[in-house]
Amino acid sequence: MKCDRCNKPAVVHEVTVKDGVKTEMHLCEEHASAKGIALPDETPINQLLTQFVICKENRPARSRRIRCQTCGTAFASFRRSGLLGCSDCYGAFEEHLGPMIERAQNGGTSHAGKCPRRGGATIDQQLHIQRLFKELEDAVASEEYEKAAQLRDRLRDLNPDPTESAPPPAAG
Repeated sequence: MKCDRCNKPAVVHEVTVKDGVKTEMHLCEEHASAKGIALPDETPINQLLTQFVICKENRPARSRRIRCQTCGTAFASFRRSGLLGCSDCYGAFEEHLGPMIERAQNGGTSHAGKCPRRGGATIDQQLHIQRLFKELEDAVASEEYEKAAQLRDRLRDLNPDPTESAPPPAAG
């Protein structure tokens, strides 16, 4: 793209929308600085990347030495391959995996899961009933009998079959 004022290559591309009207401006380095637009310093890409990437030398030596007691997988090996050796690796590398998982999942630390489209309403109702049973147990344990009676009535409304008085199995 060329500068709007001369034939030099444009380094600044600005799009402005005001009152529904879109205006584009393309300026070369000279015209951009004349207009008062500050241009970023030309920093080599390797310097930019070192700000965001943890270099092997900067990583604490302790994290490179950690090994799973069960399978022997080293944390450094996991960092290279992205594969854990066994289920015990989660416990062995917990301190380092937690922040990595949070970053990868945009801050999420627990699995919410999904329900199948078919039968999803039934699953949602079962989960709701399980939550109500848990609340009922907690209310009885803390001797909040009025709340427990309300929860019992809500459960009775959701589950009108009197033969099914036991709570559904807990979801794992």
